[in-house]
Amino acid sequence: MTVLETRAAPARAGALRRAAPALLGYAAVRALGLIALALWSAARDKSAYTLLTARWDALWYTRVAELGYGYEVRLANGDVHSNLAFFPLLPWLERLVAAVSPLSYADGGFLVSLIASIAAAWGIFAVADHVYGRRAGVCAVLLWAVLPVGIVQSMAYSESLFTALAAWSLYAVLTGRWVTAGTLALLAGLTRPVGTAVVAAVWAAGIASFVRDRRAGAADSPGPGAHRVLGMLLAPLGTAGYVLWVGHRTGKGPLGYLDVQAGWRNGFDGGCAFARFIGEKFASFPSALAGVGLIAGVASVIWLYVVGVRQRQPLPLLVYTGVVTALALCASSYFGSKPRLLLPAFPLLLPLALALARLRPRRSAAVLGSVAVASAVYGAFWLNGSGPP
Repeated sequence: MTVLETRAAPARAGALRRAAPALLGYAAVRALGLIALALWSAARDKSAYTLLTARWDALWYTRVAELGYGYEVRLANGDVHSNLAFFPLLPWLERLVAAVSPLSYADGGFLVSLIASIAAAWGIFAVADHVYGRRAGVCAVLLWAVLPVGIVQSMAYSESLFTALAAWSLYAVLTGRWVTAGTLALLAGLTRPVGTAVVAAVWAAGIASFVRDRRAGAADSPGPGAHRVLGMLLAPLGTAGYVLWVGHRTGKGPLGYLDVQAGWRNGFDGGCAFARFIGEKFASFPSALAGVGLIAGVASVIWLYVVGVRQRQPLPLLVYTGVVTALALCASSYFGSKPRLLLPAFPLLLPLALALARLRPRRSAAVLGSVAVASAVYGAFWLNGSGPP
């Protein structure tokens, strides 16, 4: 199946019914993960809800919701951690929930992530179903749910919100809804810096569509052509708007956001720092095993992307996944968070989803069930650790 040789979008009336098995399976996996977390946390005399809503990045988001921008922490080594590093859509939604309900900002973040995770699962199903069929769609959603870092999908973090916006924007591109795609890309750009991946996907698809029309000798009719241009113009406004606002606020111009990230010792170095981090693992035998595991993990990600290219995934998916993967693997800091940063790269799972879809239902259910249990246990262990996910 080639880039845009995809089946027609299902009617709205039957879309939810068609996605129901995927959404029910997703809810079951996430419930299993939350139960495991609650039991593990209780055994360690910790609050599972606090781990989900009031630690690490979640605290920074709630501070933005409560206090606005301008809060920063100066560390002993001179680093400055500013809340300008955190994009505003999740805090805005937390503030909205708190304004219209008795819930706190932290509660609002958890509620937003809960709803967004379901929306993300549905969007992933919609994309995979559109390209490869219903069974592959169900398997793709369940694979996303059982990822070892899947517990992040239930945290008051922005990953679920971003993935929902990205998945539905990609679906809109694949089905020719350009204005919707651009609007969702705009919102994704207000959610995380990696919103540039959604913008790149919309622009790549738009340019390819223009080129294809020109080669076919077809002139754009005013309606569809204008919609495509409008969608492409809307797409970058979220990311560009926030980055330019940060530059104005800091007085450092268009590159001000990079200075904010530098205060967190975060940047883009082409993966050099990550390579050094992996290399340092081979200094002793026990840590060398972790180094081997990291190399295997990176190799698996690259292999899955190459398989997606060979399977001729649609261009918007390849562009989006490529940018998300590059930004995650080539960031210069927070090496332990790289699996979480790869969470939105769901098209990487499509080759595995296709393989599972070809198995007998009992066998694929057994595989996914086993991995779901392992993921739930790992997520509970991971979130009860000392470092941020």
